[in-house]
Amino acid sequence: MRIREAGKVCDNLWYLGKEVSGVYLLEGLYESMIVSGGMSFIVPDLLRQIKAFGIDETRIRKLLILHAHFDHVGIVPYFKRLNPELEIYASARAWQILEMPKAITTINAYSDLNNEELGFKDIMSAYDTEWRDDVSGIAVAESDTIDLGNMEVHILETPGHSSCSISAYVPDIKALFPSDGGGIPYKNETIPSGNSNYTQFQESLEKLKDLDVDYLCADHFGYIKGDEAGTFISETIEAAKKFRTLMERVYGRIGNVEGAVQRLVAVATAERPDYFLSQEIMTGVYRQMVKHIASVMESGADQGVKS
Repeated sequence: MRIREAGKVCDNLWYLGKEVSGVYLLEGLYESMIVSGGMSFIVPDLLRQIKAFGIDETRIRKLLILHAHFDHVGIVPYFKRLNPELEIYASARAWQILEMPKAITTINAYSDLNNEELGFKDIMSAYDTEWRDDVSGIAVAESDTIDLGNMEVHILETPGHSSCSISAYVPDIKALFPSDGGGIPYKNETIPSGNSNYTQFQESLEKLKDLDVDYLCADHFGYIKGDEAGTFISETIEAAKKFRTLMERVYGRIGNVEGAVQRLVAVATAERPDYFLSQEIMTGVYRQMVKHIASVMESGADQGVKS
């Protein structure tokens, strides 16, 4: 079952934000942690929901970034400036990216573009969500744990959606937080999103598929509970195989990356006209994926993950 409204997921776990972009709050015995960084325009919603749900914001002492794309780090600067003692966790690669001036410029530009496209530009002028050089934190890696008191958050390295992607798993409540590395539960379909390296994306899905999951906590379009939560990663694996085949077919027929990208974006836009990414950003995403597929096809290698 797919749930897209903010509220309590289960004991010690909340879903906050909007349908198009959400984050999660894990409440441990000693402290609480926000999981994922969402899009900047959900800050007003988070502040309102924290009060409405009776969440003790003084216990929120940690925030875990699952990867460094603009739509997953948007709230981080605001909450870090609101509470300078907030501990921010991310992969070492994510911190490398977040220290690059070019990356920061891109994050801010894409955030502004999306806010304008979605009609949040004026509202967000009252909130300081811009990334600058005043946010730093702690690097986490495969097999690390973050102890919240009676609840441990296990870190898994799951690159492919981005080079810096990690996932989090909480065995105590059987909750998996794969971010976009686990696929995107848009409406009634499952969208694979192997943006930076499609092969690694598929390999990371294989790594996640055998986890015991009661709650699949996605960053876009809410969370999944019940039987579907346990099968969602397997569904994404199948969707990823089909989309890889489509990219190969389109690239093989057209013969160049840009032509294939334009064709695939046109199809995606027609099928999902209300999707949250602007066409400019979507084109950049598809360009990364097709470039990878093209390089694999040209080299004739790396075919094992398809079967």
